[in-house]
Amino acid sequence: MSSDLSPPSSPSPCRPPRLTWWKRWLLLLTVPYLGAIIMLAAFQRSLIYHPFAAKSLPANQSGFGTGRTHDVTARTEDNLDLRGWLILAKGHVASTDDQFNAELAKGRPVVLYFGGNAANRTYRLLEVQVLTEAGADVLIFDYRGYGESPGEPSEEGLARDARAVWRFATELKKIESRRILLYGESLGGGVAVRLASELSLNKTPPAGMILRSTFSSLTDAASSHFPFIPVRWLLIDRFPSDHRICDVTCPLLQLHGRRDTIVPIRLGQKLFAAAPDKSASGIAKNFIELPQADHNDVMETSRPEVSKAVREFLPIAVPQ
Repeated sequence: MSSDLSPPSSPSPCRPPRLTWWKRWLLLLTVPYLGAIIMLAAFQRSLIYHPFAAKSLPANQSGFGTGRTHDVTARTEDNLDLRGWLILAKGHVASTDDQFNAELAKGRPVVLYFGGNAANRTYRLLEVQVLTEAGADVLIFDYRGYGESPGEPSEEGLARDARAVWRFATELKKIESRRILLYGESLGGGVAVRLASELSLNKTPPAGMILRSTFSSLTDAASSHFPFIPVRWLLIDRFPSDHRICDVTCPLLQLHGRRDTIVPIRLGQKLFAAAPDKSASGIAKNFIELPQADHNDVMETSRPEVSKAVREFLPIAVPQ
């Protein structure tokens, strides 16, 4: 009687099972996707912030002429010295510190300018010019890591920078809060909204706030560019302006390009919808669409509209 003593067939231990075609495709898609997520998570701040550093940006580089621009420095709560300029309104000059302080005391509106995520203050001069031609003095600083300002940018760091600029204006220069306006451009809108919210909750609101081409939140803006990446889980710096603006009690003017490809206008509209309908003093909020403007060409395509809106808003926010 014979018997079959051969072992049952089984896969060779030296040869792993072959992947099916769909598993191969899944692997080919998943590995790059996970790699992209890891890269975005690890280097997200270098993708958000694009500072242009400079060894020196003296006042004469502003292009506003002798006596109108003065170098200023503000100290942050974490002991960084932010560098900036204080630019007098068109038609006003000062040769000495005493004359300069006397000009600031004349009661004109003073605008604290918070710029976008790239470059430094020298790239904001066209918008500063619009403000000074409308009769405002302008205080513009570079955030930490930008221009000559030391440090590394982050959401919390920029919030400290904004508070330092406010203290510089109100405590060192003795400018009354009732004539200080905040101007936030793009990412600077997130900075301005946070500062305005904090000041409003502290019962010391600014006179008004102007927002140009800014977003409801950085997570909304990032999601619009990376819809297949879970940015809401990954972002450290989130700038949730739509949650903060509900606490703002000062008058609000918003401007946004209809053709904006960086911050779609719907995100500006979402932020505007979250703001109170009226300020504590009863002034209705105002949203102005700029039909020809994208994100970075507002001054080239829509300067007359922006200038008109600013000229009309300043006397409403700061009655003379």
